Amino acid sequence: MEAKKKTISKEDIVSIYMEEVLEKGQKPKSVYHFAKENNFTEAEFYAFFGTLEGLEKEIFRLFFANTVDLLHKNTDYLEYDMKNKMLSFYFTFFEILTANRSYVLQSLKFDRNPLKNLVQLTTLRNSFKEYVSGILTNDYRLEQEKLRKFQEKGIQESAWLQLMLTIKFWVDDDSAAFEKTDIFIEKSVNASFELMNVAPLNHLIDLGKFLFKEKIYSKQ
Repeated sequence: MEAKKKTISKEDIVSIYMEEVLEKGQKPKSVYHFAKENNFTEAEFYAFFGTLEGLEKEIFRLFFANTVDLLHKNTDYLEYDMKNKMLSFYFTFFEILTANRSYVLQSLKFDRNPLKNLVQLTTLRNSFKEYVSGILTNDYRLEQEKLRKFQEKGIQESAWLQLMLTIKFWVDDDSAAFEKTDIFIEKSVNASFELMNVAPLNHLIDLGKFLFKEKIYSKQ
């Protein structure tokens, strides 16, 4: 009696893909070739992913998801302020990237056009921006409702740019245990939160409102 074929999971496909990229030094030519060479069907692939590019995006999203899962297993994390939550995210995320460094380096250099290589980070980008919005506290929010949405989008985009710069620094880091990246993370996150301090800006807005009212009412 023929043994029943094991059902392949999403995690299995991710693992097989990463291993193939590392062993062959190139991406599979197509879903057909990828599935055939690894003894599963195209239908099994398409049950989880629409394209190979979608699979690549999912790998980086999983790095993010695993980071957040690990953070929430630490009960102290929930009590951290925004800056310490961000620092915890960075250190945990880059531990996961380091554990998969060979794949990350390989996947980010396939195309000569760096922008095409960054396409696989779009899902990570969306997830990270949601994360930043979720940990944003009132300490860093403007009091004025009209400016708040604009400000939050600006914080999300600047945080994403900072993460990209940190990934680039980590890719180029040749220090033992990537200790230079750890230093870069701490200094850059501290600097970004200094720049995010909205107290002076709120004071300027309050002064502007006061002067505006004084000017209007003085004419009456």
